Amino acid sequence: MARAPQPQQDKALRRKNRVTLVIVALGGLITLGIGLLIAGYSYLNYRYERAPDPSAETAITFDVPRGSGLSSIANRLEDAGLIDNADVFKLVTRMRGNEANFKAGEFAVIPGASMASIYDHLANGRAILYPFTAPEGMTSAQIVRALDSTMTLVDDEPTIPPEGTLLPETYLTPRGMTQSALLTKMSNAQTALLDELWDKRAPDLPIKTKQDAIILASVVEKETGIGMERDKVAGVFINRLRRGIRLQSDPTIIYGITQGEPIGRRIYQSEIDRVTDWNTYQIPALPKTPICNPGADAIRAVLNPAETDALFFVADGTGGHAFAATLQEHERNVAKWRKIQRDRGLR
Repeated sequence: MARAPQPQQDKALRRKNRVTLVIVALGGLITLGIGLLIAGYSYLNYRYERAPDPSAETAITFDVPRGSGLSSIANRLEDAGLIDNADVFKLVTRMRGNEANFKAGEFAVIPGASMASIYDHLANGRAILYPFTAPEGMTSAQIVRALDSTMTLVDDEPTIPPEGTLLPETYLTPRGMTQSALLTKMSNAQTALLDELWDKRAPDLPIKTKQDAIILASVVEKETGIGMERDKVAGVFINRLRRGIRLQSDPTIIYGITQGEPIGRRIYQSEIDRVTDWNTYQIPALPKTPICNPGADAIRAVLNPAETDALFFVADGTGGHAFAATLQEHERNVAKWRKIQRDRGLR
């Protein structure tokens, strides 16, 4: 005959059952919690990935200032009507580990795009770029002044770079780029170009350093109004350097007077006779420094000049020059040019 359970055993059994129920309940709660988290995460990702209006085509310019954080960007995106919930944008962006990946600049954003697409555009897309053109032959001071008229650049009061160290051309820059950063980019561009062209220079040039190449290129740049003449003008100067003849370039006189600023008149004889570190009518060598920032074509012309027997050139009244191999021929060309000047009322 079986014996009835003892009270002590009943108590232990009830405790065990309660523990089992608690564990089952906790497991259920954990499962429910995980399910809710998955559902919540799926919903957030759905909101993040959904394009509210995939047919929208008109873009809005959105600016990301340098140093902007995720919260600032998200709130401004919502204010601009580009996203419908800044909190969702911030939360999912953080969960994906992308909080610090935004780029500064202006971006063309389509209002109907998904948050994921907008994030990708701001983090990985191309910013809107604005052109800045530095014409060939400008001095470094003139280029720095020109930067002030480009409203998309930040004026950080850059130091004027040494003369002849910048490569004039058109540069595409994002809004918010500093003037100093653009000047550095222009300097690096010239260094890269000069390194490339130096290795391809003609043999036996009377130019022994890259700096001398830039100095002569700056003189060629200021002497030429017609691009196709650069290599021939360079050929004349190379011939004169080989024979020890002074370059006698008018722009070098002007640079010694005004540091490259226009004088707006003819050069006086007293200025031709004045000795400066740049006046090649008086010094039997290259100027002390470049007299402007030469363009790529002028640098190429100096390093690979035209083969010519010309030693002289003078303006011909058409924007170009008349070249001559002898002094007598040159003097006739000068007389023609003087007559053209008189006929035009120039003194």
